[in-house]
Amino acid sequence: MNRLVDRFGRTGFALLASLIWAIPMAAWAGSADLSPIDQTAYPWVALGIGLVMLAVWLVLVARLRTIPTTKRVHRFDLGQMSSQEKRWTFATAVFGTGLIAWLNGAATVDWTPLVDAIKAGRTGPTLLAVGLVVFLAAMVAGVAVSWQRSTAAFQKRRDSSLYM
Repeated sequence: MNRLVDRFGRTGFALLASLIWAIPMAAWAGSADLSPIDQTAYPWVALGIGLVMLAVWLVLVARLRTIPTTKRVHRFDLGQMSSQEKRWTFATAVFGTGLIAWLNGAATVDWTPLVDAIKAGRTGPTLLAVGLVVFLAAMVAGVAVSWQRSTAAFQKRRDSSLYM
């Protein structure tokens, strides 16, 4: 754990370690969605694992301040980040969340009624489909641009710390 905290910084380690509970919670959400239909999914198992791992993650995060780190620039350390870097990293997270939400919706929705309505030439469903494509393009472009700007802000911070 000490090596990972030293490598990624405290915030980076907390973000990376959050996967231990986020993935089981995502599995729970997906299986809870399917459980009433196929009766084979067991959402409560995934929820139980996710909650136990959330408790483990909270203990790990509570221990973070006691772990020593070497003085160096970390990409996702909130204490080191400039306000511009924080802003662009937050924008990347927002656009990434929107992209994941779109993909989740696309994966769980039956598209047949929309496709049939578009084939029938109905204006409303066609506009909805265009709006969905525009939203997807905006999320992808937002992730790309904000990640690029966040990376540039980090490189600027890293370069300026080398000369201090």
